[in-house]
Amino acid sequence: MSQSQPIISFKDFSFKYKTQQEATLKHLDLDLFPGEKVLILGPSGSGKTTLVKCINGLIPNQDKGMISGKCVINGKEINHTSIFQRGNDVGTVLQDSDAQFVGLSVGEDIAFYLENKNVPLHDMQAKVTKAAEVVGLDSFLSSLPFDLSGGQKQRTSIAGILHGNAPILLFDEPLAALNPSMSESIVDLIDRLNHQEHKTVVIVEHRFEEVLHKEIDKIVLLNEGQIVKIGKPDDFLKDDILEKYGIRNPLYLDALRKVSGNLKQDHDLWNVDLINPSDYQSDFQKFLNNRSSQPDKLTQKDAKGIIDVADLRYSYDGQHQVINMVHLHIKRGEKISIIGKNGSGKSTFAKLLTGILRPTTGDILELGKSIKHQTIQQIGQQMAYIMQDPNKMIVKDTVEDEVGLALQLRGISGRELGDRVAEALNVTDLYAMRHWPVNALSYGQKKRLTVASLLVLNPACLIMDEPTAGQDFEHYQRMMAFVDHVIQQKQMTLIVITHDMQLALEHTNRAIVIDQGAVIADDDPFKVLNDKWIVRQAGLRQTSIYRLAERIGVNGENLARASINV
Repeated sequence: MSQSQPIISFKDFSFKYKTQQEATLKHLDLDLFPGEKVLILGPSGSGKTTLVKCINGLIPNQDKGMISGKCVINGKEINHTSIFQRGNDVGTVLQDSDAQFVGLSVGEDIAFYLENKNVPLHDMQAKVTKAAEVVGLDSFLSSLPFDLSGGQKQRTSIAGILHGNAPILLFDEPLAALNPSMSESIVDLIDRLNHQEHKTVVIVEHRFEEVLHKEIDKIVLLNEGQIVKIGKPDDFLKDDILEKYGIRNPLYLDALRKVSGNLKQDHDLWNVDLINPSDYQSDFQKFLNNRSSQPDKLTQKDAKGIIDVADLRYSYDGQHQVINMVHLHIKRGEKISIIGKNGSGKSTFAKLLTGILRPTTGDILELGKSIKHQTIQQIGQQMAYIMQDPNKMIVKDTVEDEVGLALQLRGISGRELGDRVAEALNVTDLYAMRHWPVNALSYGQKKRLTVASLLVLNPACLIMDEPTAGQDFEHYQRMMAFVDHVIQQKQMTLIVITHDMQLALEHTNRAIVIDQGAVIADDDPFKVLNDKWIVRQAGLRQTSIYRLAERIGVNGENLARASINV
């Protein structure tokens, strides 16, 4: 790795959007060198997205504002480089994959770069097939991009930048919509591009521990538009600096600290397999001996049923069954996680529950009534659905108006409306932005906005599709704490569709695992993740606490349960 000349360089760099009063980036000094793999960390609103836009050319070419200092990308100052020129230097995978599609099919979208380079058709087809195989989409080349799951969309975007010779690859939250096993494969892919193709890789991601599946050369921590710290992973992991800025430490390190009081090594902390198990064995045995490992009750026996699924089948094309569920019973007050690999049918099932889609055969009873003859509005009175993509839900121009819209449509006004809107904005940390235009929000902030806009309704069942995608740890904790409070207070049912296994463990007491549209497991989440066959079949990944338990020689299910209940 050459350290002679940086490929990305910020010198006393500041940027203020034209529509903002204060600078978003402030006096940055940062050098990234050819061949480095760099992770940009920071809480929501810290300036990560703006930094990405400076690197890929959206600033100053599309997003106008005031620049001071200097930013040089591959030898060119950003003030004197067009979007087209920047594309030769930087390949970008956006956080919002929908915004990156240009083709009418997956194959056409992957081919877009090659088409613009006038690559002969025969060569183009071979290159597209190869790129699709790399990301696991070779059987989806004729599919419409907008019929794909969130993870499949992300892989399409990654495939689309593999053809170019750009020396810098920029990934803006590449794991946000991916199931655990797929996120691991994407991290492997990014690592191969870094080492085998000699690409300089910049990753912006909240899922810190999953990025550490492969070693990172450098971490840059941002907060309030300024660089807090630059260093190697161990420089951040040996103390509590990440937690201080709303970034979750790897779960196994939290467990080590909880059980032993402190870490007994200050190097090779980034990988659980590099931890010396003998240093901790006696502490962990004592810890588990002093704690109960009994699972929580799934629900009260006398709780009323809220959802009953009977011989439910659904097909998009009339031939391939996407959902095939014989029976499923959900009670009021349950907290359920729906988990499984990308494309397994999780989001389709949620759309069936909310009336967006209608069963091909079979039926769904909600609060004892069939949904067959109910309108979407009638179903929506009881089943509130928060989509994975916030851009598909937002209709108003300002933050405050968006949160209050559903209440206004239900005839609520005056002080009650103001109080409920203010509470939702406060717990989702959006109150200070209540007068902002929606298009000024980051993707993560939009996510919190959609959550706030439906939590105010107090429905019978709240269905959340990937609520933690794009969220930093602090906002994730605050949001889920609020959701837990509402669920308990109102005896609502919570259904969370998630790839975040720790969320399933911490905030739900029943896990329903879907594979190819069918339920293959329905049990306590800790038990589900302890079953290696289910984990492998459903594209899941045990949290690192299970791996730590295996290395230390204790029961993984018991350790995971006890460490959460500390």
